Amino acid sequence: MTDLRVRAAGPEDLDAVLAFWKTAAEGTSISDDREGVERLVARDPEALVLAERDGELVGTVIASFDGWRCHLYRLAVHPDHRRQGIGSALLAAAEERFLRLGGRRGDAMVLRRNERAQHAWRAAGYAPEEQWRRWVKPLTDGKVVTDGA
Repeated sequence: MTDLRVRAAGPEDLDAVLAFWKTAAEGTSISDDREGVERLVARDPEALVLAERDGELVGTVIASFDGWRCHLYRLAVHPDHRRQGIGSALLAAAEERFLRLGGRRGDAMVLRRNERAQHAWRAAGYAPEEQWRRWVKPLTDGKVVTDGA
């Protein structure tokens, strides 16, 4: 794993990230567009974490801290690079970031149908909390959207 580089994304990375998610991420999100990702990086320049191997983007995670809770989104590893510790390295970087910021607990959005992701999150020490349910109201122009973030 010594050839893996984990770093925060910059504005120059955003097109590559959006293209990467089409290959590596499960589902799509209402925010999976240039404007949404630009807003994320502008608001919190360290939130979008990238993993690169030999200059190639091989993984991402969004590690967002709002001052109250630590949220994880878009943990994605390229299909050709899975089961090589990349997801673990990304989560370690995210958790280190949360601790530096004073976070106490990380939570992740995981699609129920995404069995592979559920296995990965369990292996990383996360567990579902069945007593909670996500409530969503899309803030759009009235279009129906599905959010797989």
